[in-house]
Amino acid sequence: MSARILDGKAIAAQVRADVAVRVASMDRVPGLAAVLVGDDPASHVYVGGKRKMAAEIGMVSIDADLPSDVTLDRLLNVIGGLNADPDVTGIIVQLPLPSHLDAVVAQEAVDPRKDVDGLHPENQGLLMLGRPRFVPATPSGVVEILHRSGIEVDGAHVVVVGRSNLVGRPLAVLLGQKADGLNATVTLVHTGTRDVAAFTRQADIVVVAAGRAGSLTGEMIKPGATVIDVGTNRSPDGKLIGDVDFASVAEVAGAITPVPGGVGPMTIAMLLKNTAFAATLSEL
Repeated sequence: MSARILDGKAIAAQVRADVAVRVASMDRVPGLAAVLVGDDPASHVYVGGKRKMAAEIGMVSIDADLPSDVTLDRLLNVIGGLNADPDVTGIIVQLPLPSHLDAVVAQEAVDPRKDVDGLHPENQGLLMLGRPRFVPATPSGVVEILHRSGIEVDGAHVVVVGRSNLVGRPLAVLLGQKADGLNATVTLVHTGTRDVAAFTRQADIVVVAAGRAGSLTGEMIKPGATVIDVGTNRSPDGKLIGDVDFASVAEVAGAITPVPGGVGPMTIAMLLKNTAFAATLSEL
């Protein structure tokens, strides 16, 4: 293996430490409310991690756990109560929701000034306009890894594999913005792209958020490229793996994120950073 490992776990710890310092200096304590519906084990583990880390850096964690058969009206009432609660400065609605609930309707119900996931249409629109309020945590985490690892983004050709509303689309918009540390030339490829490898072989940076293990292999990148793996999949033996074939890509890439320990820890860290920022908005 020749690639440098980009340690997302260590970078996330640095971000959390920075946020903790900011929280300690604030006049009011930020409060993060997590709306968790149902009994999905992965969601419970993920939300549990968010709550634990929020408490560790001095934030208040507010639990809003609901049964899997909750009605949409009840869910919207709970979100409305959190919107009105002055102790709540940030709200997340953990996805996925049970199939009978409309995730878009739930996201639209969150006060956009408390939408620390950055998924409300107003916040998505501000990102498109180049005036971001809250950037979704995973795309923001990808950018933070690049910056703190000394990977040059300005002027680089970045290929984003995957066009989800959670990662691929907002990340492509963010990286292409005319701003310090961004300003990349971005290509977005997806399941409709006829020859993904023709694009990824040209890239200085490849970000893979395809939702499928083995989506990127060593022969699909140019030597020395930086590869960011956003994927979370389970191998047949139950191990957590990404979307990238790590062994083959690491032989060609100049730098690569592992799974686990890469983008995953950054998502929670950037969510907490958004929550601290949201507390300043509520004071205006």
